[in-house]
Amino acid sequence: MNIAVIGGTGLIGSQVVKNLNAAGHQAVPHSQSTGVDIITGQGLEEAVSGADVVVNLTNSPTFDDASIGFFQASMDNLLTASEKGGVGHFVILSIVGVDQVPGLDYYRAKVLQEDLLKGGPVPYSIVRATQFMEFMDATLAMTTDGDTVRLPRTPIQPIAAAEVAAVVAEVAAGAPLNGVLDISGPDVYPLDELGRLTLTAKGRAGSVVTDDAAGMFAVVPGDVLTAPDGARITATHYTDWLAGR
Repeated sequence: MNIAVIGGTGLIGSQVVKNLNAAGHQAVPHSQSTGVDIITGQGLEEAVSGADVVVNLTNSPTFDDASIGFFQASMDNLLTASEKGGVGHFVILSIVGVDQVPGLDYYRAKVLQEDLLKGGPVPYSIVRATQFMEFMDATLAMTTDGDTVRLPRTPIQPIAAAEVAAVVAEVAAGAPLNGVLDISGPDVYPLDELGRLTLTAKGRAGSVVTDDAAGMFAVVPGDVLTAPDGARITATHYTDWLAGR
């Protein structure tokens, strides 16, 4: 199977390409570094020409309201090129609970991306994942002031990026879901506790203060970022992942 992986050189995309090729498919990574620009459309038709499947793993460079324009333009261009090229399956990676957090511009932008795909001309699959374990350092950095990190008690169910990539590759190689597959790690933590575990494991100085008004996750209602009923639960525990780094 010929598979064009747009954003195929990033954290998830590079692993998706590796997994697909190891399974006997012909997966080709595409990104700005290979001459493909999803906003201007440069190189897109050539990238998807002859592809049975397109996997779009690109991401907005910002998390503010500019992300809405990014996903609108990129999906318009990608879907147009995919329809013209006769692509039979289009896959994107999204976020568990994304449609339940209207207070975040970036989440509203991801909902738009999903809606454009659902209403588009190509059979599709959407994989929604919980927060990546690899992003915990960035989450801490967003609310760090000196040696103090302020984090809310928002429930988080972190998942390893390698497991996300494995599922995306599996879905890409299968029949279109024309729906959503939710995936998550096995353990739920309040975000402030997750921060304390991370600092301790890394031997970093500082302390975590519980502050339910701190950072982007403060506007998340309840436990919407944790696995819903029917989600696929992966194997890697956050504490084991930390110990193995």
